[in-house]
Parts: sequence; structure tokens; C-alpha cells
Amino acid sequence: MSTILIKGGTVVTADAERRADVLIEGETIRAVGLDLEVPAGSNARVIDASGAFVMPGGIDPHTHMQLPFMGTVASEDFFTGTSAGAAGGTTTIIDFVIPDPKERILDAYKKWRGWASMSASDYSLHVAITWWDDTVREDMGTLCKEHGVNSFKHFMAYKNAIMADDEILVSSFLRARELGALSTVHAENGELVFRLQKEIFERGITGPEGHPMSRPPEVEGEACNRAIRIAEVLGVPIYIVHTSCSDALDAIARARGEGQRVFGEVLAQHLVIDDSVYRDPDWNKAAHYVMSPPFRPKEHQAALWRGLQAGILQTTATDHCCFCTPQKQAGIDDFRKIPNGTNGVEDRMAVLWHHGVRTGRLTPSEFVAATSTNAARIFNIHPKKGAISPGADADLVVWDPNKSRTLSAKTHHQNIDFNIYEGMTVIGNPAVTLSRGRVLWEKDELRTEKGWGRYVDRPCSAAYWEAQRIKNRLAEPTKVERVRPVKA
Repeated sequence: MSTILIKGGTVVTADAERRADVLIEGETIRAVGLDLEVPAGSNARVIDASGAFVMPGGIDPHTHMQLPFMGTVASEDFFTGTSAGAAGGTTTIIDFVIPDPKERILDAYKKWRGWASMSASDYSLHVAITWWDDTVREDMGTLCKEHGVNSFKHFMAYKNAIMADDEILVSSFLRARELGALSTVHAENGELVFRLQKEIFERGITGPEGHPMSRPPEVEGEACNRAIRIAEVLGVPIYIVHTSCSDALDAIARARGEGQRVFGEVLAQHLVIDDSVYRDPDWNKAAHYVMSPPFRPKEHQAALWRGLQAGILQTTATDHCCFCTPQKQAGIDDFRKIPNGTNGVEDRMAVLWHHGVRTGRLTPSEFVAATSTNAARIFNIHPKKGAISPGADADLVVWDPNKSRTLSAKTHHQNIDFNIYEGMTVIGNPAVTLSRGRVLWEKDELRTEKGWGRYVDRPCSAAYWEAQRIKNRLAEPTKVERVRPVKA
């Protein structure tokens, strides 16, 4: 069993910041405290963290490695993607199983587990509900009870492909309530998007600039509010992925202000990139920013930062889904055919530190909460993940707040020929990344190994969510008087 002592750093968690050493034995943290000593007789390695922060490894709750999508397959596989994540300080991802229509979701899950077995760091899987019948209901129970899946995804967009209509949403939400699972939602009105795409294309707008025009903020705001209202009626918790605009943020804020259990996620790129990228005269560059929801006008960025600061949005993610230039060119004559997705898993934490902590928008503890601990708590893997405490997995990043890096496709480790942050210089980067006590990144070199990553079970919480439902909806029953007709 290997022993590592991280000495002289400032330990930062979601709750506190203090000078402390961290002792790791094998894959777990044994002790956290001042002036820790190497155990007698051990051949321990000492990592000097003087002048650095020691933080929980990042958890990216929204990635798509080697996703089959829009007639192609994402260029990033689970090994290259988790390796790139480690270079940026991320030690756990939660990816998505997306079954084809009529494909049994349990079969799709097993397929994804096979692909993900090559991961260089730990991973877990959400499962999307793209259709409905009794087998889907049955498989949700099996996934929850036997495979540690506690979250199910619903795409309200992508009509005639994977879109979940209201009937599917209601059926799936109710089943999730029975199981104590969390329903997650991609909130865009798929019917509106479909109609707007057709209208814009027929007007002769075929380039990437047509993409944001067909998915305006109102389309996201309507779907977000509808999903939240359905969840409210059914008494179930809901998690809104990649919130990109104030319209959706307002719906989340309203619901949370009324005591509804709603969680919000924001992508790092939506905080710092605006919709001007779609007007780049270079088609290839503009096409690389095609993702859904699209990038928004700058005023939405300011609102999203406020939402993150205020706790309306709890987690940060990337929606990492890479397609190289030749793949993007499938839509060179029709923006509707450009594969949706961008890079980000390697850059999320540095971008958030530079634009969040260094600007004073976030404290270091708030940064840890937004990049790791909140996701661990919401998806029920805390304190195994997202914590620095005895018994927790030794997923750690030694963070150098003064280390500068210029983001570029020429130097990144993501398997894509473009970087949406190209040329951005960020100050604050990982010096060392550890996954379960194993060094994956040090001295600007990757030291990853295929298959080191393990699948992380995320237990469902039926008793907890049922208690919340009872508390919120049944604690004060309303007496209903029968209305009788009045005779003329």
C-alpha cells in the first residue's frame, strides 16, 4: 500500500479553508491536520504544496464521451476524455447513457459500461429516458436498485430523435419518485426549435448563425418552466442541466424561492463566451461553437454569474462533447446538420478559477462547492467524493493559484482539433492531480492508465425524497368542499 503526504498547503473545502497536511494511504485519505508525520517504517512520498491550495478533485456532472449523435460519434473516448479531465484537475465525470428509441435502457447502460471501462479516472452514468413502456419502468428499477443509477435524463429537444414529450416526462418523473431517483432535464421546447429551424433555413440562412436564431432564450425558458411545474405538481425533485439564459434562471429562482426542490447547473463556457462567435466569417470556427443551448448575448452571462453567486445554480459542468472539423462539416450547407457539442472537460476548473475566484465573484470555498462538492451531494456520492476528510477517496488537486496557461488546441489534451477558449490565458491551474491516491498529472505531464477509473455507485434515496414529498405536499391537507348546483 502506497503512502503519500501532501505537506504545507492550504486545504480548501466547500466549508472551510485552513493550513493542513493530508496523509493518504492506498486509495483513501487517512488524516488531515497540521504537522502530520510519515508513518514509521513506511516508504512514503512527500508532495510539497507550499503556496498552493489542496482541494477535492473536480466532479464534472455532465459529459458525453464517444457519444453516437447526429450521424457520427464524438471524437473523445472515455480514456482520452478522463485523461484530459485529469490534466485540468477533474477526477470524476458523470456521463450519459442515451438509448436509441425502443432500445432497452438496461441494454444501453451495459453498452456504455463497456465503453467506459477504459476510463483513466472514476466515472458514473446518468441514463436518458428517450421512450416509454413497461420495460422502461422495469429497467429504471433495476438500474436504481442493482447498478447505482440515481438520475435519469430527459431531452425536451431533438424532435423525431430522442425528445421526451410531456407524457414521457410525467411517466418517468413518477417512476423516479417511487425509486428516490433524481430527474434531470435538457430544457428546450423541441417543437418550437423544429419549426424555427425549418423557417430560418427556408429563409436562406444556412450557416452557424442560424443555430442561435432557432433556439432563442424564450424556447429554453418555456421548457424549463414547464418541466419545473410538472415536477411541482408531482412532488418530485428536478435538476436542470446547462442553464444558459436568464429566462431559465428566473424559472429556477422562482421555484426555489417557493421551496421547491430544484437544482440548476451552468456550463463554464456559458459564463464567458457570447453569441458573437456564430458570426465569425470563418465557417469552421463558427461551427465549432454549435451546441445546445447555444451561446447567448452577454447580458445572460452576467445573470448566470449572479445565479451562481446566489446559490440559485449549484453546479458547474462542461457538456463535453467533441466533434472535429470534418465532422462539423456535415452541416456545411445546413446548420441543422452540424453535430452539436464543444470541448471543455480540461479547461472548466481553470476558467472558473480565473474568471470567478481571481475576479472576486467566488471565494475558494465557493469554487470547490461549484466544481465538486455540490455535485457530490446532489448525486449522493458525498463524502466519498467532493470532500477532504478521513475515509474519503484520495481524489485531490494541488492547485497553484499563480500558474499561468494559455488555452489552445495546440497544447490541450482533449481529442479535438479546436478549442472554444483558444488564446485565453488563465491564471490558476493544477500542479498535481490525484485519483484515489494515484498521481495522474504532475509537472505538466499526464501519467494516466487505461482502466484505472472505477464505476461509482450512486444510491437512490427513496426515504429522503418521500419525506420531502410528504412535507411539501401533504403536511397541511386542504379540505375541499363539494360544490352543488344552484337551482334556478
